[in-house]
Amino acid sequence: MNTKEQILEAYRFRHACKQFDEQRKINADDFDFILETGRLSPSSFGFEPWKFVVVQNNDLRDQLKTVTWGAQRQLPTSSHFVILLARTAPYMAAQSTHIQKMMTDIQQLPPEAVQSKGSMYHNFLQDDFKLLGNDRAMFEWACRQTYIALGNMMTAAAQIGIDSCPIEGFDKEKVEAILREEGIIIGDEFGVSCMVAFGYRVSDPRPKTRQAIKQVVQWVK
Repeated sequence: MNTKEQILEAYRFRHACKQFDEQRKINADDFDFILETGRLSPSSFGFEPWKFVVVQNNDLRDQLKTVTWGAQRQLPTSSHFVILLARTAPYMAAQSTHIQKMMTDIQQLPPEAVQSKGSMYHNFLQDDFKLLGNDRAMFEWACRQTYIALGNMMTAAAQIGIDSCPIEGFDKEKVEAILREEGIIIGDEFGVSCMVAFGYRVSDPRPKTRQAIKQVVQWVK
């Protein structure tokens, strides 16, 4: 197969796997590859508002199962289970420690560029998207970026024959309370965005159903 057909075949292969083969585990190299595609994913202004928590502890999985109705079969059976965290509003503001660190230490911008980009970013938050002053909207904007990493990780997994399932079926406050109790979330910097399970299917899914391309694409010429 040529590259395009290989990629499309991975999309056809991928489905929201509801139950995994408990006897099959993803090897370390393959899972590192999946995580790396998440790390390399794009984010707005390159500010990476995420953290990926890989939950391999069975006791913690059991706790999460009580408040995660959308992963009742995935939590006990998946090889790897990831909770994607997003930064909260105070830590996404232009003058926050995280944003300043990203520009100075990670992106290694000179001082004048830090000032210019920081000002542009503040104006974007304030005027273009009108996010300042609405902490929940700011958090949801950060969450939307974690879904870019989520999609990339699931596609990368499919390309090497690994199944996945994205999960939103959970009580956000109760999941965060468990993670705080376990010392995984400390303070108020992060909140839970979404989850994803990885592993190997136990049975083939039903045929994929999607709208026709003409129903979802509009050309403007």
